[in-house]
Amino acid sequence: MLSRVANNLIWLDRYMERGNGILSLLKVNFIANQDSPELFSWTPIIKNFTTSENEFYTEDAIECIDFMVFNTGNSNSILNIVTKARENARSVQEHISRELWLCINNYYLYLTDKDLPRRLREEDPVQFLEDLRKHHLIYYGTSEVTQERGPSYYFMSIGKFLERVIQISDFTSFKLMEIGSSSDSLEKSFYWKNLLLSIGGYQLYLKTHKSTFNEEHVIRMVFQDKLFPRSVYYCVKKLSWYIEKLIDADELEKTNLEFLIGKLESTIKYTTIESIKEQGLHNYIDGIKQDIRNISMNINAVYLSNIN
Repeated sequence: MLSRVANNLIWLDRYMERGNGILSLLKVNFIANQDSPELFSWTPIIKNFTTSENEFYTEDAIECIDFMVFNTGNSNSILNIVTKARENARSVQEHISRELWLCINNYYLYLTDKDLPRRLREEDPVQFLEDLRKHHLIYYGTSEVTQERGPSYYFMSIGKFLERVIQISDFTSFKLMEIGSSSDSLEKSFYWKNLLLSIGGYQLYLKTHKSTFNEEHVIRMVFQDKLFPRSVYYCVKKLSWYIEKLIDADELEKTNLEFLIGKLESTIKYTTIESIKEQGLHNYIDGIKQDIRNISMNINAVYLSNIN
């Protein structure tokens, strides 16, 4: 496979996964902000997804959502993310199913409808965000049932799970900042709940623990759960599997990539809660993010060194 094709496939799913995560975060924060604006500020979200060149500050919920969805000056706005995903999909149409291309193109046309910003201001913002999220869910479903299993699908999946690990780590990091600024146990439980809602783990947590939000239980679920599809461990296992498939298909060279992913998998699996507390959850997350960067750079080095 051409290196530029592999790169576009990876970024196609990275952009779609990023958009889904941002929309989930916006929806959860909007609901929480309506009840407790003093606890759930918009500033951490805006700061995390913008650059210093595009600084934006307001605590008006609708303005924040508008900025994160429609602002073309914000590289991580949903409009920009979907536009870039569509460009990637268009350049690799022969490697993805027609249904998947139409799915992304229809989403782009929906977002560029000039009437859509008015809906945000005049209708229920929660439903507005949920309608956008449905396009991502349709994308995931379309990919699963129409995309042939082969190198294209494997590269796309690598992009999805790379981005998911980064997002989980980022979401947890800025929730930790809020938790660290509070000495009230009830407030801390609100932050943990908000994190679980943002990554889609709230219902599973309640089914599993049926109790208040215990820090150790949340950490174990977010980072080490083997079955939760948005735990870091689950995502790393999936990354390992797809990388192995690409190596077997001679699409990736057998360098130290397997070692890097195996090392990260073992670190997450065997690090105890006591050890995480000892080194600090922030440091633990930073270590995971650094390992993911190394894996990503290694993948780039392998296929970008063989540009056809």
